[in-house]
Amino acid sequence: MPLPRTAPGTLKWWVIGSIGIALGVALAVWFGLSATLGLPTWQVTGYKVVDNDSVRVDFEVYSPGGKDLVCTVQALAGDFAVVGSTDVPVELAGADSTRTSTVLRTTSRAVTGDVKTCVVAP
Repeated sequence: MPLPRTAPGTLKWWVIGSIGIALGVALAVWFGLSATLGLPTWQVTGYKVVDNDSVRVDFEVYSPGGKDLVCTVQALAGDFAVVGSTDVPVELAGADSTRTSTVLRTTSRAVTGDVKTCVVAP
């Protein structure tokens, strides 16, 4: 039994639709990469609640080109309220990455510490 044929002229629209989808995917990938390439990245490697008034946060940063950074480190309470925050200068001295640690003073007991952002130092 032969396969049914599509209506005349529909192949053109399948090709146009496929090309449109491919261009849309390529554009989305390009926007995603251009928004993240060359920006500093960080990862919290650990934290310790020292006491009711402080928390230590250990983290690693990566800066393309070894540019010095300023990282905003926060201490958070159980309800995710910020109970402490400080800006930590991170000197990379030409290296691409480094590990650092900081102790934050808090207004009440924190349950975690986190790095909110890292930006290139002015």
